[in-house]
Amino acid sequence: MKLVLRGHHLLCLKGFQGYGYSEEFTKNMTEVNRKRKSENTTITLTNSPDDICNACPNLKGNLCENQKQNDSIVHMDGEVLKKFDTETEYDAIELFDEIDSIFNSRESVSGICFNCMWHDKCLFYQNL
Repeated sequence: MKLVLRGHHLLCLKGFQGYGYSEEFTKNMTEVNRKRKSENTTITLTNSPDDICNACPNLKGNLCENQKQNDSIVHMDGEVLKKFDTETEYDAIELFDEIDSIFNSRESVSGICFNCMWHDKCLFYQNL
């Protein structure tokens, strides 16, 4: 199975525990999180709407909520994507192992997670 994920969603999935913008979003995020843990799942990386965004009530056209919010999200994506090749199709389990080794301290995610509205509930961030 194949997934397309934004850069920052790699971190979001690590800390996801059932919160979301809507019931539909939360159900979709739960399903994407299940799929990314499955063998034979591949992930292509992007800095635009992905398989998680598709169920987000804040997605308007190809933008998240408004231009300012979208710019912030694209910046977060860019910080994560600096470490990866967006032309590569990654094995999901190996990719998330690599995420663990690269983003392993609060300092390593300070430009990504600190201003996130979910960081006080995010298990990934809280456990760093």
